[in-house]
Amino acid sequence: MKVSLSFEKTISNDTSVMIDALRASTTITVALSSFKKIIPAFSKEDAISKSIKYDGVLAGEREGSKIDGFDLGNSPEDVLEYRTDKENFILTTSNGTRILQNMESPHVLIGGFVNGKACAKKCIEVADNHIDIVMAGWKGNFTIEDYLAAGFIIRWLDYYNEKQDLNCEFSEYAVSAKLASYNDNRANRAILNGFSAKRLINVGSKKDIDFSLKRDIFDDVGIYENGTITKF
Repeated sequence: MKVSLSFEKTISNDTSVMIDALRASTTITVALSSFKKIIPAFSKEDAISKSIKYDGVLAGEREGSKIDGFDLGNSPEDVLEYRTDKENFILTTSNGTRILQNMESPHVLIGGFVNGKACAKKCIEVADNHIDIVMAGWKGNFTIEDYLAAGFIIRWLDYYNEKQDLNCEFSEYAVSAKLASYNDNRANRAILNGFSAKRLINVGSKKDIDFSLKRDIFDDVGIYENGTITKF
């Protein structure tokens, strides 16, 4: 089994994991607790159209801030607290949903700090020969939080590799992310000093950063198939 780490686009024809740690991956994972389907949208107009078609809650952000007229932004805590009878959740974000649009592996999972262990376990269950962890970044730029979240998931993949004697082959890029993620406190400090966190703090979303950095608080893992994310 190969385990690799990629940026924006997957190199696996088997199993891939989309990571946008601050915040799309976290918001999607939280939404799985309350909604039957999460439907990614790739523009504001696409989101509005899909919210009408699927009678869904309309959520989204641009440049970190909630889109005017939408029910919610991209805040995992706000999604957790939101109450509705609707079963569908429409989400458009600056990065995470954009990355999903181009992911064509047979199995595309959604992972982050909040469900790292569960995500790794699901990867092992479903993958045949290649698990690729894909960092969303920010508008084509590397972000430290996605790198360290990837490393956190790879740590769990390595745990299952040893526990189940899977003979995984980790790329050097994957190994470097795993090693960088081992000290959670240092990883958190690095993330808080990074561009993405500072941008979110500037728009008043510090609580979302704190929530997104919690480790393994959810067992739910989303799987993206035919334009829809459901609980795997």
